[in-house]
Amino acid sequence: MDWDAEGLCEGLEDDRAREARRRLLDELHEQGMDVEELRRVVAEDKLVLAPVARALSSEARYTAREIAEQAGIELEMFTASRRALGLPTPGDDERVYGEKDLEAARLGTAHRQAGFADEDALEVARVLGQGMARYAESTRALVARTFLEPGLDEYELAHRYRVVAEQLMPLAGPWLEHVFALHLQQVLRSDALTQEQRRSGRLDDTQQAVVAFADLVGFTELGEQLPVEELGSVAGRLSHLAGEALEPSVKLVKLIGDAVMLVAPEPEPMLESTLRLVEIAERDENYPPLRAGVACGQAVHRWGDWFGTPVNLASRLTAKARPSTVLVSAEIRDSVNDGFEFSDAGRKRLKGFSAPVHAYRARRV
Repeated sequence: MDWDAEGLCEGLEDDRAREARRRLLDELHEQGMDVEELRRVVAEDKLVLAPVARALSSEARYTAREIAEQAGIELEMFTASRRALGLPTPGDDERVYGEKDLEAARLGTAHRQAGFADEDALEVARVLGQGMARYAESTRALVARTFLEPGLDEYELAHRYRVVAEQLMPLAGPWLEHVFALHLQQVLRSDALTQEQRRSGRLDDTQQAVVAFADLVGFTELGEQLPVEELGSVAGRLSHLAGEALEPSVKLVKLIGDAVMLVAPEPEPMLESTLRLVEIAERDENYPPLRAGVACGQAVHRWGDWFGTPVNLASRLTAKARPSTVLVSAEIRDSVNDGFEFSDAGRKRLKGFSAPVHAYRARRV
């Protein structure tokens, strides 16, 4: 195939780059990619990623309708499952699915036979899809940072990506299974079934919780000074700092732009963790200061997230806190030991709260 005549080597600077492009195009064409598909990936600057994408996929043989029939699942449920996982859902009769998709659908059917309600299972799938999407994106960034070198030609880079993917995939399943088991053990250690829950056969999502938020001060203004990539690194580092600061019983619920949300069953480890997080950021001259808010009360824990008054209160207190300080509610102040001291921060008018809320500034003794 004359790739120059097809216009797929335009814009390349030298003979070495054009030769690497031709080799890669020849290889992909021999593996079954037609000229139009190759033209598309070149136009989208995705040619280097084509070999690894092919290694992770399987030949398109089935439609969604055929997958559902062979897996013993309703077509609507198959489509809903993919949508919940954050995956594309082509038309029911488009022949875009392969053997790996059929195997995954059969696994989903087996999971369903355990007796879970479909709506609940779909909510769990949404949590899984969000987590795996972040994991995949982080892995992509890790590989790019590690193997991208100045002047590396397309053919060599494409094969580096493919080799790494082929090495990682056999490890991913056992490793994720192990990590899942460890996290499930931690959840079960802190969980309990009350007599009332056993009697009624119903799990109450409402429980006592301590919630905290910590956000970067001046992050909006910082966005006007830093390139987008550097700004993303500043926000991303917040979850790393939180990992350093947290006591074992304090969990990082999520990273929301320039803020982290934390939850714990008891106030003392939460307050200790939040103060430590603010102090770690304060000691770094090259990092923006943090501010935090902590509240407690009855909250709803559902599908990995938390809702309710303490969540809203902690968020609003954070917005009122000064740089490098932690504001807490009166309930937090009254429920911790003598290792902390508090100064009166006054009554705060908070959005969503009809009456002013008395806040206190916390620090270690």
